[in-house]
Amino acid sequence: MSDQTPETEPAHDPEVLQLAAKVFDLARHGDTDTLAAYVDAGVPANLTNDRGDSLVMLAAYHGHLDAVVALLERGADPNRSNDRGQTPLAGAVFKGEDEIVRTLLAHGADPAAGAPSAVEAAGVFGRQDLLELFRGE
Repeated sequence: MSDQTPETEPAHDPEVLQLAAKVFDLARHGDTDTLAAYVDAGVPANLTNDRGDSLVMLAAYHGHLDAVVALLERGADPNRSNDRGQTPLAGAVFKGEDEIVRTLLAHGADPAAGAPSAVEAAGVFGRQDLLELFRGE
């Protein structure tokens, strides 16, 4: 039995929330070295915000290849979907981030995962090249 109440749990600590907000901003803005240092110091590589967006989702969606690579190398899940069912791979397809798409695939991202999936997104945008890539052609 824990003696912590919801108000005293680390997730409700204003300093923890402030740190988390900072780390999410680092992912959004592609500050790879600082982001990697925080993860190396113990911030979970799969940390998610209040919408379920992971650090790798934010870095991928905002086009920060180096940050995506750093997070994946530190154990970030390339298939972790957010609360809306979107994956980092689908986000990268949506934003036209082809190098990030290839990097996520190389780290095990599933093009069929999520809703809409990366396959579905590529189809909507007429990206035959990505559809062929997803099929291994």
